[in-house]
Amino acid sequence: MSFRTLGPVRLLELLFVLTLGWPMYLFWNSSGRQYEGWANHFSPYSPIYSLRERKDIVISDLALGLAAAGLCWLGNTYGWLWLVKVYVVPYLWVNAWLVCITLLQHTHPALPHYNDTEWDWLRGALSTVDRSYGPLDIVFHHIADTHVAHHLFSTMPHYHAQEATRALIPVLGKYYMRDERNVLRALWEDRQACRWVSPDKDTPSSGVLWFRSFKNSSKSE
Repeated sequence: MSFRTLGPVRLLELLFVLTLGWPMYLFWNSSGRQYEGWANHFSPYSPIYSLRERKDIVISDLALGLAAAGLCWLGNTYGWLWLVKVYVVPYLWVNAWLVCITLLQHTHPALPHYNDTEWDWLRGALSTVDRSYGPLDIVFHHIADTHVAHHLFSTMPHYHAQEATRALIPVLGKYYMRDERNVLRALWEDRQACRWVSPDKDTPSSGVLWFRSFKNSSKSE
């Protein structure tokens, strides 16, 4: 058994990803695509951005600097513990939701990934899964339970997403993905089951890649 499959280790790792995963992505591009050089979302010279986008990043950085100065003033005025309670904790809570929703939208053992020999726009757009968050679907403007439609029609107003999803399901047939599991269960199971992607051992040259885990890697590759 891998150390990383132990329950307490999995729980700590999941909490870390949910709370600090978004800042780590912004500062170090953690879990993002590979670039040459330091892919930092705040640097105008980051390989993420084109030359024409540098000015926009500088303007954004100046705005962030003003916001950070304002937070420092609040901390000095009202106390740093107060700032942690009213800003840092809610910030991490929002991060957790952001990461959870995004992770579960694009992570499922039945979702294939493709390399450049097999990928096309439609295959990429269908590599997502709908799931319900219950009453929160309304709060989230149905971004989670109609995400397949969002991938296919990204400019469609959110208030048409449910109608579009109902129309898409019979058209897509078996290519439509929906997960009926409880969100917490799906998060716990899929974070463990979907660690990296690789082709099936029977078709190693295939451009279709499937999620692997520490438990099934030795059996599948």
